[in-house]
Amino acid sequence: MISTPDLSHLRSKDYKHIYEPAEDTFILLDALEADADALRSLKPSVCLEIGSGSGCVSSFASAILGASASLYLATDINPHACKATKATGAQNRVPIDPIWTSLVGPLRARLRRAVDILLFNPPYVPTDTDEADEAQHTADIAGAWAGGFDGMEVTDVLLKQVEELLSPSGRFYLVAVKQNDIQAICSRMLSQHMLRGEIVLQRRAGREHLYVLRFTRYQSET
Repeated sequence: MISTPDLSHLRSKDYKHIYEPAEDTFILLDALEADADALRSLKPSVCLEIGSGSGCVSSFASAILGASASLYLATDINPHACKATKATGAQNRVPIDPIWTSLVGPLRARLRRAVDILLFNPPYVPTDTDEADEAQHTADIAGAWAGGFDGMEVTDVLLKQVEELLSPSGRFYLVAVKQNDIQAICSRMLSQHMLRGEIVLQRRAGREHLYVLRFTRYQSET
């Protein structure tokens, strides 16, 4: 079993501004651990986490792959999260490079067809659109959970960019909840972007039914 990254450097005051790892974080860690051998076999050059928050997920990915095995990039719209991600990387001896931006931001062109592992635990909680827009505008902790109509408003923006980001053998891991309509996400990604989606893990956590989806290029399947 791979240990959860050391987050002892983060304090309660930090979690007033960044998302504290919870069940949705841990199911993503479990999904990555379940795929550990396959991820190592990719020999990934670039691992990119969108919305890195505390930096827990990127640090865990490095524990699977090795701190020097890949370039670890992370983005977050929240400057507090970027600071926390950098600190968590240092705490776990991982050189994570956080970029303060929304989604892929200025990296989009440079990372075209270059991302071997793409990770996203998005703001998936259904809220009204105004609440989601305000959360993204203020760029604080609410931006980590307020997902707008059907919880997909932020996720939908990234889903349109995934195909152009993934390397030929790249993998995209997405956290979602039942209300996001898992089948519709997978059908859309296949029909519009030729990315095949599979459920890696699912579990109930309180009132939420959590999923981790894995997407790969359809033609790369063996």
